[in-house]
Amino acid sequence: MNPAHARVLLTGATGGIGQASARALLRAGAAVLLSGRSHERLDALSRRLVAEGFDATRIRWTAADLGHAQDTRALASEATRLRCNVVIHNAGLPAFGRLEQLSDDTLEAVLQTNLLAPMRLTRALLPHLQQLTDAQLIFIGSALGAIGLPGFSVYSAGKFGLRGFAQALRRELQDSTVQVQYLGPRSTDTGFNDPQVQAYNRATGTAQDPPTAVADALLALIRHPEGERFLGFPEKFAARLNGLAPEWLDGSFRRHRESLPPSPSAPTAPPPLLR
Repeated sequence: MNPAHARVLLTGATGGIGQASARALLRAGAAVLLSGRSHERLDALSRRLVAEGFDATRIRWTAADLGHAQDTRALASEATRLRCNVVIHNAGLPAFGRLEQLSDDTLEAVLQTNLLAPMRLTRALLPHLQQLTDAQLIFIGSALGAIGLPGFSVYSAGKFGLRGFAQALRRELQDSTVQVQYLGPRSTDTGFNDPQVQAYNRATGTAQDPPTAVADALLALIRHPEGERFLGFPEKFAARLNGLAPEWLDGSFRRHRESLPPSPSAPTAPPPLLR
């Protein structure tokens, strides 16, 4: 699709990748419906984009908490009203640390935001998208949707699920006018990564891309639809290898394990046996 013909719903629009993507889309001629949870941040972003010289008539925003069914329906209704033909699922929550350090609330929030919310929004939008002559669903996942790393068990679970959902839906809709795509960035230099993740990345030699690199890849997917695209080396190669023979890579992540914060439940020396 020519981006100039795209009417895009972009979730997670106020994050680092979201803002870079919004600018790239507008620069390419697309109209964009920005979505996120904060009215204030969306309004500020919209005003900032107009102040940067982008056409105000091609910028709309609507706040929605996709954890709520009512907000999901309202967002789908607005995207339908604006005849959006490209949906970019970019909203996400991080989760880093040993599994035993993560609360139930964190587990539920991450899986709700990173997996269930895009599934529900997609289901709500499909009747509209299938009526169009050309439409695209793009799921911004992660390289961690193809490579499970120590410290990212919950985050990877959501992204593996999202990738599986995109893959199955792509095959389900293969005879329709709706293209389904998955974009897997590697670590990106945004506020999404807290200081603990930044320290982990330094300790493990993990490279970070600027959010503009993800935005450029996103535009390339719109122009030249392909089912999946991963960013960066060696992550792109590791994603493919992990799909073929995951156990081959199991021994490659010792440095990653050793770079995790210490476990609060680390075993201590057992007490002496009573005699």
